[in-house]
This record gives sequence, structure tokens and C-alpha cells, in this order.
Amino acid sequence: MSWLLAFAGFAALIILHEAGHFAAAKAVGMRVERFALFFPPLLFKVRRGETEYGVGAIPLGGYVKITGMNPAEEIPPEHADRAYYRQPVWKRIVVISAGPLVNVLLAFVILFVLFAVKGENVVTKQVDSVQRGEPAAAVLRPGDQIVAIDGVRGGPEALRTAIGKHRCAGRQVDGCAAATPAVVTVRRDGQLRTFRITPHWNAEVKRPLLGFSFGSAYDPMPVGSAASRSVTGMWDVTKATVSAVVRIFYDSSARKQVSGVVGSYETTRQTFQADNMVLALQILALISLSLAIINLFPFLPLDGGHIFWALAEKVRGRPIPFRVMEQASYVGFVLVIMLFMVGLTNDIGRLRGEGFGLR
Repeated sequence: MSWLLAFAGFAALIILHEAGHFAAAKAVGMRVERFALFFPPLLFKVRRGETEYGVGAIPLGGYVKITGMNPAEEIPPEHADRAYYRQPVWKRIVVISAGPLVNVLLAFVILFVLFAVKGENVVTKQVDSVQRGEPAAAVLRPGDQIVAIDGVRGGPEALRTAIGKHRCAGRQVDGCAAATPAVVTVRRDGQLRTFRITPHWNAEVKRPLLGFSFGSAYDPMPVGSAASRSVTGMWDVTKATVSAVVRIFYDSSARKQVSGVVGSYETTRQTFQADNMVLALQILALISLSLAIINLFPFLPLDGGHIFWALAEKVRGRPIPFRVMEQASYVGFVLVIMLFMVGLTNDIGRLRGEGFGLR
């Protein structure tokens, strides 16, 4: 079932992206020859009016074929006035921008609904789990409510800070016991209980730990806050995505973090498999937003490339020679393939190694 849900999620992103192009093209009077989910060869097709609808065999995307998308294309005289490159620049920009815009709106709607209906995930002071073999294992239980540590009350961060003050007597080495125990007050079954637990130094996180993890809960958000939180989160993702794409050209560690279609699909599938619907929807929202961002990079054959050359034509005052755009598209195609191959190579490594890190 997780495979089917992940596939349905990705198919929905593709259909809605292409539906944006399709609806905008129809709205401004362009002639749409084909609307296809996935790439050819077509497994299924049906004609409705002037448009052919089909499903391709290669599940890596989709496309809308508009008459006259190639300036050198021979167009029947009866369709010439509705061809893409015979339209004003503003119409072309509207049509090309519609796909990424749908992805941005979809990401916003998903995040907004999650924040408004479910709420924001916040860390609580309740013990979620206790690690076996750690100091807290013999004392704390899942469900205990941490009231104070060494008399310090407050949120999880304040409690972690209190634990962090307990250091080993000598050099801080992995597993060494703190010189003094932490006084932990918990509420269990409605009663307060106090325990003395000695933290151990953890070299990986470079601080002393008791060996338990805090739980989490969803905190409901007002509609206005949900909208603001969604926009802020999307802006942060946008900046991070652009920065990551730029860094892959000079930072080898950044290239190792790139994920492609396989990785995005597998991550989504794992969240459905773990029955974590909220996380799966969050991932789909981020994928939808990332799809919009990547598509807006100013390189043909990406949507941003079409927008760039349309604006260049507007500034120049006359059409850009097809030869110039064709040569520029070679560069864009190489960059897109390079990004795809880096992501695919990383995904294969993760699938053969330790997976995608979901627990």
C-alpha cells in the first residue's frame, strides 16, 4: 500500500503541475495538442476535442504540448494565430509560470491545512522512550512527566541545560560518569517522585546524557499563524534549495546531499509505510515546492528558461533567434542531466547502504 500511496502522491504533483500549464494555455487561447502524464511511449490515449490525453510508460514527469512551442515548427494556417510563439510575451509567461505556481500553491495549502487542523509539532516534557543500558533505563519510564532537574523548571531546553552542567571529574571521554548525579523530579501516576541519576558523557553529541528522549505533541495554531508559519517555512526551504543547487558546483559534500526522483519517492513511501500521514504530507509539500523552485531556474528546457527568453525578447523588442535559444538549451540540458545523475547516484547509494534515514 505504501508504494501505491507514494506513487499516487507523485502522480498528483505531476498532474497538477501540468494542469496549471494546460489551464493557462486554454485560458489565453493557445491550442493544446496533448496533455500527458509521464513520458512516451504512450500506453493509453484518448482525444477530446482538439486535445489528446494520454498516459506514458516512463514515470518521470509529464508534459503539455502546445502548438508552436518550437519557433521552427510548421504550423497549419488555420492554427497559426493560436500558436505559442505567435502570442504576446505576457501570455507566454502566464502559461509557463502557471505550472510552478500551482506547485507553490499546493505546498502552501498542504502546510496551511496541517498547521491549522493538526497544529505545530512541539517537544513536550513527557518521557517518550528510555535507551537500554543508559543511566535512566533503570529509573525512568515512558509516560513520566519531567517536572524539574536539580530544581530547575521549564521547557525541554532548560532541562537539557541543567543536565549539561554535570561533567566528569577528569577529561570528558565517551561513557564517563559525571562527578555528581542529577536530581530528577517526575510526575508518575499523579504523584511526584524524585530520583538521583548520574549522567554519562556522550562523545557524539558532546554533552552528558541521562539516556531518555522527550516526547512531542501537536499544538493547535490560529488560522493567521498557520498561514504565516507556512509562508515562513516555504521561504526558508526556497533559500536552502537555491543555496544547495549553487553549492553542488563547488562543494563535494553538498553533492552528496542531493536526492533525486528515486530518493524522494522512497522517502515518501517509507513515511506512508510507517503510517505517518502528517510527515508524508509534509514531504510531498516540500517536494512540490522544490519542483517549482528547480523549474524556475533560467535554463531551457526548464520553465524558468522559457520565462527568461520571453523576458529577453520583451527587452530586446523583437524575437530571439531560434539558433541562440537552441544553443542555450544544450547548456541547460546538460545541467539538468547532471543534477539528475548526481541525485540518482546518491539515491542508489542510499538504497544499497543505510537507506534514507527514516525511523
